Amino acid sequence: MLDPYIEGWKLRELLRKREIRPREAAEFFLARIEKLNPALGAFVTVTPERALADADRLEKLSRSDADALPLFGVPYSIKDLSWTKGIRTAMGSKNFANFIPPVDAEYVARLERAGGILLGKTSTPEFGARPTTEGGFGPTAHNPWNLEHTAGGSSGGAACASATGLGPLHQGSDGGGSIRIPSACCGVFGIKPSRGRITNAPLRAEGWGGCSTSGPIARTVRDAAWMLDLMAGPVVGDAYWAPPPAKPFIEAINSRPKNLRLATLCETPFADVDAETLAAFESACQMLRSMGHSLEPIKLDLSVLMIPASMVAVAGIGSTEVADPELIDPVIQGTWKAGRETTAAQYINATTMMHNLSREIVQRLAPFDALITPTLTRPAVKLGTLPSPDPWKIDKNGKHVHDIYTWTAFVFPFNATGQPAVSIPMGFNREGLPLGLQIVGRPNDEAGIIALSAQFEEARPWKDQHPDLR
Repeated sequence: MLDPYIEGWKLRELLRKREIRPREAAEFFLARIEKLNPALGAFVTVTPERALADADRLEKLSRSDADALPLFGVPYSIKDLSWTKGIRTAMGSKNFANFIPPVDAEYVARLERAGGILLGKTSTPEFGARPTTEGGFGPTAHNPWNLEHTAGGSSGGAACASATGLGPLHQGSDGGGSIRIPSACCGVFGIKPSRGRITNAPLRAEGWGGCSTSGPIARTVRDAAWMLDLMAGPVVGDAYWAPPPAKPFIEAINSRPKNLRLATLCETPFADVDAETLAAFESACQMLRSMGHSLEPIKLDLSVLMIPASMVAVAGIGSTEVADPELIDPVIQGTWKAGRETTAAQYINATTMMHNLSREIVQRLAPFDALITPTLTRPAVKLGTLPSPDPWKIDKNGKHVHDIYTWTAFVFPFNATGQPAVSIPMGFNREGLPLGLQIVGRPNDEAGIIALSAQFEEARPWKDQHPDLR
């Protein structure tokens, strides 16, 4: 029997050596999803017919054709925000409960062309507009370490599936932390790539002012880097594109960076960092020092990006045309309506302000090889608690801040700046909930933060820690 937590690249080796057949891999993970998904809510749509048809087609290939496919027989999932030709894409919305896209998103097509086996679509909040995966059309994604807590959002289903061995590779998207938040909540590894690293073709132009991007979620750095290689690259005519890497990203895991100059930030005016999160962060920083890197605390107010970045995101959410606004998740309904009321002038001014402030932040960070922060200010919140009934808080500077930002203060700014960022596991709190460490790279330097992440993973491995699913 397969190990449900097998790394994707190891499964690829077994398939390449014909020690396991693609259909066996597909049937194994489909059976596991059928057993565990009702309690977890990781998948909103499972595609057994498609998976088995893909497996049977792959098994008919010649050996040379099969070996030429980098993902030959490896199962993966797609987040339900991403269009999949012929497969329901509800976007977490009752308004789209029966929507069947006529085309694939380009990165979806790339994974199919690579020879992977699609298991299904993972759950997301409506329009990806919440940092928790609940409300709307799809199932609630539960945290596998404690089912009363959230798996995070908006790629909560993908992170939950990764943490529980419902396939090795999972696509997510991130417009304000939506890969890194659930990765931190579920104790897995997620990469938000640089702006333009992965094309939005053929469906979107810039996606929330260039803030939103697709990316991989996996149990290990190697698998995530491998998946990023398969998804990455522009389409001719893209509004944004990142320069191609000198080498495949997966090769970065074999480098051992030395004497890096790392900035650290663990304070935000929005909220205090939870004591256990702060202790784990300090321990992670000490680990990085023991590797020979120098760490320098910096003063950097990322909160200045909240107003313009949130206006850009709200306008993006409101741009979605729906048949019946009353069917929208009540938590998101006000945001959607506010987006509909945003004028073109307001959007352009907000985008300009966001990019100008982002330049200042990137320039402030330019002397450093990377920035290290906690991913979140506290562990996964309980389901049904965010936003709270009275979500507007007063921060340390006496300014109003929505309580979503008191939790996600460290992640959303780097969607605005377009820098690559990852969340890697850095331990657990006393209640057994995972804690995440964020590493933010220089623009277009995914290779650098992948290398540092692999080095950290080697020093403090997490892949063999699994939630109790009995």
